[in-house]
Amino acid sequence: MTTTRETPVRLTQFAHGGGCACKIPPGELEDVLGGLARPGASPADTSLLVGLATGDDAAVVTLPAPDGAPGQAVVSTADFFTPVVDDAYDWGRIAAANALSDVYAMGGRPLVAVNLLAWPRDVLPLDLAREVLRGGLDVATEAGCHVGGGHSVDDPEPKYGMAVTGVADPERLLRNDTGRPGLPLSLTKPLGLGVLNNRHKATGERFEQAVATMVALNRDASAAALDAGATCATDVTGFGLLGHLHKLARASGVTAVVDTAAVPYLDGAREAVRDGYVSGGTRRNLDWVAPFTDFGDADADTRLLLADAQTSGGLLVAGEVPGAPVIGELVPKGAHSVVLG
Repeated sequence: MTTTRETPVRLTQFAHGGGCACKIPPGELEDVLGGLARPGASPADTSLLVGLATGDDAAVVTLPAPDGAPGQAVVSTADFFTPVVDDAYDWGRIAAANALSDVYAMGGRPLVAVNLLAWPRDVLPLDLAREVLRGGLDVATEAGCHVGGGHSVDDPEPKYGMAVTGVADPERLLRNDTGRPGLPLSLTKPLGLGVLNNRHKATGERFEQAVATMVALNRDASAAALDAGATCATDVTGFGLLGHLHKLARASGVTAVVDTAAVPYLDGAREAVRDGYVSGGTRRNLDWVAPFTDFGDADADTRLLLADAQTSGGLLVAGEVPGAPVIGELVPKGAHSVVLG
């Protein structure tokens, strides 16, 4: 369902990209991060459980505990982006849900967040900035996460997000490097957010189904994955399903086989691709994963949707999650990271 609603200011017109589609392309980012290591790190220092090595969703560090006491892990992440919708309050909600998702994707529980705000104060009213922050606060409150301040800068392009700190059981983490052959692949939100957001930016059409999907927390999906005994997961955001699946398969040393007919899409997503509302970020995603993917008989539109740059997408879990469709399985490592069937 689509509706059109007049807004005094169209925030998406102040951004060169939208949402997670404005990320640095994954191939370029890996070139930048290649070879970086923590200065002075020692092989004997095992407190950093998850760092740069596998490109996971957040960093995880263990806290020292008294002898015999159960350990605890701290999960740390930051995420921010340019406007993905024109409504300031909705943008704030979406950005907060997206930042919190990184903690849920590790199997953690968010505790406290700080705002990250860039604002063109001479161009856009500060009342709109307040609405963005109000949206972020409301979603953090829903998540049971404190918001304790933040940082702001005067910037020609509006950006908003959060740095989030959470906790997790170090023995029950969700990671992207623990997949193994024989596990099914579950996807907890439908794809198509990127193309619908791009259509919204171009035309002003409002897609309520996309907004509802983006503001939905991944809290329940994370808890369900842990309850089902899953240890391997990631969230699906700016690198698209294919990009995040490639990273998971590569980190785990397996191949992911996807049943393309089982992948869920939002209403209107295929029409948006057909009509040409595909972001540059999505096309860069597809170019990046092409050498690692056997596309089989998948047509051009399906390939673009599978690479669609999502904003605040769902969790991709190696395991069955109640209520989530199974879209494929992990198999022993073959010639490609991802095979479409």
